[in-house]
Amino acid sequence: MKIYTKSLLNNYEQSLTYDDISLIPTEVSRIKSRTEAKTDCNFLGKELSIPVISSPMDTVTGINMAKALSELGCLGILNRFDSSLGKVMTKKTNGVQSVSIALNTPLDDVKKLADNGYIICIDTANANNKEVLKKTEEIKKISNVKVIVGNIAQGNSLKQLENSGADAVRVGIGGGSVCTTSIQTGIGIGQVSSILDVLEKRNKLKLKIKIIADGGIKSPGDVAKAIALGADVVMLGRMLAGTRETPGEVIKYADQLWKKYRGSASFGVKMRNEFIEGEETMIPYKGAVKNVIDGISDGLRSSMSYMNCLNLDELKNKDTFAILSNSSYLERLPKK
Repeated sequence: MKIYTKSLLNNYEQSLTYDDISLIPTEVSRIKSRTEAKTDCNFLGKELSIPVISSPMDTVTGINMAKALSELGCLGILNRFDSSLGKVMTKKTNGVQSVSIALNTPLDDVKKLADNGYIICIDTANANNKEVLKKTEEIKKISNVKVIVGNIAQGNSLKQLENSGADAVRVGIGGGSVCTTSIQTGIGIGQVSSILDVLEKRNKLKLKIKIIADGGIKSPGDVAKAIALGADVVMLGRMLAGTRETPGEVIKYADQLWKKYRGSASFGVKMRNEFIEGEETMIPYKGAVKNVIDGISDGLRSSMSYMNCLNLDELKNKDTFAILSNSSYLERLPKK
């Protein structure tokens, strides 16, 4: 079996997803228990216990989710459609640390958010756009607030984004579970290939912009893969959807509890007849989001113990991967 480095994976002839690769432990681990592995990190000035941030989707991150994630040592990005946005604009709301805005959000409103200590996320589907660069530059002229932009699928524009003032970029187009961008537009590559291309450009140009792996993450194992590939944090949508803290009511159907989940460009969000790049679905009710975060933490720490990594920096420096055949992937799935 061939062991692939990040460089070899990045030059692989096909676009790769998380399901196409596996981490390979190649050394004796010095870690006795997974509890020894430390998952804390600093992201844009915020101390996180685990490298997880939530997607600013209207069925994922309302004010309750943002507060809950803050208490759990994660970062919740309050969606720009939330009715609580007016409150956080005028004062620092306990537990909310980051807010998403639209390209047409007035700079006066952005200034209020910045003055109250929030991270700003410019919530667009395509960061390779002069309007995104312009908005970022305008924000940086009025404040030194941290700015997240998104999304990109590869790193050719990374230097322009950093030069405009972007502190972090969401990496991934078309990989979200309710995103239909790739189907509707033909745009997007596998998340593994996206992260590696952006990482290569960042290293080559010696940039400081942070990488957010956004899309395609279905399990704690995918979180570990994303960090090992070079992402600074992961952004989650579906894994957090269906929990108690997400916006929306719990629905009982066919003797089971459900909650709504939809893409940011779905009809339910736009509520008008225009081009749709997202779907709507129902997610089984999962209970408290703490259960999901605890599962991610346990899985990530276990992966780190296998890979002989005491901290996330050591995991990011790992360079031993395998490419899986379809049979290899299927063999590892639980059998019912």
